[in-house]
Amino acid sequence: MICCRGRLESIDADRRATAALLDRSAETDETIVRVWTPARQLAFGRRDAQRDGYEEARTIAKSHGYLPIERSVGGRAVAYTGSVVAFAHVQPIEDIRRGMDDRYDAAVETVIAALERTGASVRSGEPDRSYCPGAHSIQGTGSVGKIAGIAQRVTAGAALVSGCVTVSAVDQESIADVLSPVYRALSVPFAPASVGSVEAAGGTDDPETVIRAIEQELAGTDPEIVDIAAVISET
Repeated sequence: MICCRGRLESIDADRRATAALLDRSAETDETIVRVWTPARQLAFGRRDAQRDGYEEARTIAKSHGYLPIERSVGGRAVAYTGSVVAFAHVQPIEDIRRGMDDRYDAAVETVIAALERTGASVRSGEPDRSYCPGAHSIQGTGSVGKIAGIAQRVTAGAALVSGCVTVSAVDQESIADVLSPVYRALSVPFAPASVGSVEAAGGTDDPETVIRAIEQELAGTDPEIVDIAAVISET
């Protein structure tokens, strides 16, 4: 098991790193984990870019201090504040047609266990009119909104299960503030109150604590630690 640490200098470098991890896992049969805080950005999905209000939504993101980017996969807009935690779990696979549901289920269970480790009370699912709605999400118990969303990408030889976790109540408010006008411009239903956080669910407000908890659940207690910059330099 390999655990990559370190923060890269740009959003493009993060994208190259993810591609490099997929290639490395497929070539070496290694399972690789990376948990980090991406730079401040608002990532639009493929469907967002096809909406009439897309350019207006990009302008709104910029006015709130978020760099608008496009990702090549589906889903809806997601905001990263600079302290939202992201994770990537890359696993070698033999058949791209099998195992997707199992990987999703395992990821949900793993993230729930990690967040409970920080003191949060969470469960699977999400409120109505959530940002980037999906079947594999995590919310706080009671009236706490969506805390984490999980996605999956499969290539020949490797699968990437990834997600993002809103940690602090400050980030929760910032995300709701920017996504409300962004989703309105895109004519996509969204309820600002559907955004939650680990802190609001009774857990920590410290991203580093969440990073270490997710790392431990995904990679165990004794992974091989590798600098993410070194992984890119090898490709």
